[in-house]
Amino acid sequence: MQTKLADFIKNSPQGQEADAILRSCVHCGFCLATCPTYQILGDELDSPRGRIYLMKQMLEGQPVTQKTQLHLDRCLTCRACETTCPSGVRYGELVDLSRDLLEKQVKRDIRSDAMRYMLRKILPNSLIFNVLLKSGQAVRPFLPESLKKTIPVKPRPAKKWPVANHARKMLVLDGCVQPVLAPNINAATARVLDNLGIALIKAEKTGCCGAVTFHLNAQQEGLDYMRRNIDAWWPWIERDEVEAIVVTASGCGVTVKEYGHVLRHDPAYAEKAARISVLAKDISEILHAELENVVRLMDKQNTNTDKIKLSFHSPCTLQHGMKIRGVVEKILIAVGFDLTVVPNGHLCCGSAGTYSILQPELSQQLLKNKVIALESGKPDQIATANIGCLMHLQGGTAASVKHWIELVDERLTHRE
Repeated sequence: MQTKLADFIKNSPQGQEADAILRSCVHCGFCLATCPTYQILGDELDSPRGRIYLMKQMLEGQPVTQKTQLHLDRCLTCRACETTCPSGVRYGELVDLSRDLLEKQVKRDIRSDAMRYMLRKILPNSLIFNVLLKSGQAVRPFLPESLKKTIPVKPRPAKKWPVANHARKMLVLDGCVQPVLAPNINAATARVLDNLGIALIKAEKTGCCGAVTFHLNAQQEGLDYMRRNIDAWWPWIERDEVEAIVVTASGCGVTVKEYGHVLRHDPAYAEKAARISVLAKDISEILHAELENVVRLMDKQNTNTDKIKLSFHSPCTLQHGMKIRGVVEKILIAVGFDLTVVPNGHLCCGSAGTYSILQPELSQQLLKNKVIALESGKPDQIATANIGCLMHLQGGTAASVKHWIELVDERLTHRE
């Protein structure tokens, strides 16, 4: 793709990055076949290729309007297009960069602006989110059915977190909404790793990974959350006391793995962020490396391995963002689950961070399609690897939806 970036951007680091990404696109259109919004809307401007043209026009100094903003807002940033692209176009990075520039040029209406402001102030703050959620759950029984669906039910309580007394240690990202919505996920992870002789440690003052605000175009706020986590983890890393930083929400995992890239121009944090990115591991990567020990442990404990039919939804952040494909499925099969075939498993469920709130119609259509696909194999349960997907899917099905690590924990510790 030939480019001629405008003077306001061409000599900046962002401009040089955008120029390189744009030039890698060869207009082939392979991305159209895997773009969820294009499949629903059939509009070229709601495809990666069409959005790339819109972003190119903006970066070349052509006028942009709310129509440009609409088409970029409709993008899930699922990055399925990156998986299909033969040229390796870094679409996700380009759309983040372009949205940030567009936000400064096109004013949103008051309602949209207020909604985005509230989301980025409430969701990353576990304390505020917890208070509001509990208030909603208290009045939930008295609400009409249409409103009940918008308030998650009270979560399963977290079971015991083991004492960290092993020589092998790993840090864990606590996150923001996950400890409130599903506190047992990280606790289950700690128990599984404890069985493998690994202590999982929660560092004080960690929280939101920064993804929520970063993808709502408040990128400096997002970077501040990232720096806070780095500061909280750094004493452990500096002392070389931990093997990895474990992330159980794939939406957070893909972000933490990119700390080094997004903070590469920050002289105070670039080196530290790069180290964090190397240490960051999705929990599936840890268990895959320990899979022989997991299977040996199950055999030793004579754990009940009755076949349970399971549908696994691989989040976009896992398979397209982190490029981790087939790993969770291999682990689940190894511990005795019977996995169903999920049609169009590469497609997004429609959660996509705050997308389900900001683009409800498209999100609900994607949810409906995904639930049909997941239920087509008549599973006993549904599993996933991201808290956003988990809550979104549970709102569209009567089947139980859990994080896959909870199911592994149940197998290893005889909990049903």
